[in-house]
Parts: sequence; C-alpha cells; structure tokens
Amino acid sequence: MTMRTVPLRQVPGDSVIHRLWAGTKLLVVLVLSVMTWVLPSWPALGMVAAVLVITALIAGIPLGAIPRPPWWFWGLLLLGAAVNAAVSVAAVVVFARATALGLVLVATSILVIWTTPLADVAPAIATLMRPLRWLRLPVDEWAVSIALCLRGLPMLIEELRLLRAAHRLRPTAPADSGHPAAEMGIIDMVVAAMSSALRRAEEMAEAITARGGTGRLTAYPSRPHRRDWVVLGIVAVACAGAITATVML
Repeated sequence: MTMRTVPLRQVPGDSVIHRLWAGTKLLVVLVLSVMTWVLPSWPALGMVAAVLVITALIAGIPLGAIPRPPWWFWGLLLLGAAVNAAVSVAAVVVFARATALGLVLVATSILVIWTTPLADVAPAIATLMRPLRWLRLPVDEWAVSIALCLRGLPMLIEELRLLRAAHRLRPTAPADSGHPAAEMGIIDMVVAAMSSALRRAEEMAEAITARGGTGRLTAYPSRPHRRDWVVLGIVAVACAGAITATVML
C-alpha cells in the first residue's frame, strides 16, 4: 500500500481508543501539535511517536492500513539531507528533526481519522468552541464546515483516482495529432474534479436540507466521560515529562 491509498475513513473497531470522545482526540492532537511546534526537540518528538504507536496498538489498526511511502519520497528525503550536508552537520540534524515533525503531525491526524466516526466530529467541535458563543461567533457553522470538509476529502481523493485511471485508459497519440487524448492534461483533470466536487456538494446540501438543515449535525449530545479525563491527564503528564527532559538536556 502506498501513501496514495491511505484509507481516510474510520477503521472498524471497538477498542478504548474508538470509544473515546471525539473532542478528547482533537484536544490531544492540538496539545501535541502545539508542543512539538513550539518545542521541536527529539524528546518531544519521541514522546509523540511513542503515543502514536501505543494508540495504534490499542486501537488494533491493521498493518495494511499503515502507508508505505513510494521510492520518490525516500529519494526526496535523501536529496534534502544531501543539500543540508553541504552546509553543515547541524543543518542535517535540523532537516531530520523538521521531517520527523511533519511525519508525526500527519500520522497523528490520520490516526484520529482512523478511530473517529465523522458524524461525531461536528458535535465535538461545537462543544469545544462553545465559549466562543459569548463573542457571538458562528460556532455551529464553523463546526459544520469543518465536518463537511473532512467528509468530502476522501470523496475528492477517490474522484481524482477515478479520473487518473480513466486518463490512463485513453489511447495515446502524438502531441500534434489533434486527438483529444493528446490534449488531456492535468488542468483538465483538475477542472473535471472540481466539477464533480461541485455536483456532490449540491447533492449533499439537498440531502442535509431534506433532513432538517445543518443544525441537526451539531445537535447530537457530545460530552466527555471519565475515561476521557484519564487520557487527558496521561497526555498532560507525558507532555510535562517531555518538556522537562528537553530543558534538562
């Protein structure tokens, strides 16, 4: 499996991670992201990586879901390391740390998608952003927009795969032959994908309207439980340990 076939949807399961409140997972991602961005040290990155591995094991994520980067990904990493090696060894270390930071953040987001039903995202976001209601901000609209973006991303990726597969099946022809296959390019594929996305958005809007509007997407009761507070406490202790180790080193 390559990076292009990573399933951006929930992996079925009934583990403790699957039963956690969606808001807890979003808070954990936010805390880990802020900590690693503000303090991108090896102890902090190692702690986040350990949390990811333990979480994946508890959630029972199958090995087939883990992406295997293609050869050009490793080639770009080697090229970046070679360019930085021409500057200094310290530059290579900084490049490696930045690469590890990006991979850890992407893996954290994907792990949340694997263990969280998309229907629980909008109510959780609306609950987390409830204090912003005091400022009369459109919290529900923001929550619905984020949830719909997460729902539409896998559909858009699948549409691009279908368009690419159809493009490969078209007959090859010289560039000056005037055949439509010779004129089909990346711009045409992007335009076709945008047209399909607009059509799907219209259909989704009609379906949401028929079911009572966007208010029903955030009206579902969403609250943390005792296990959520335990997980948040464990993450807070782990972050404090990583920060302490970074300061002492």
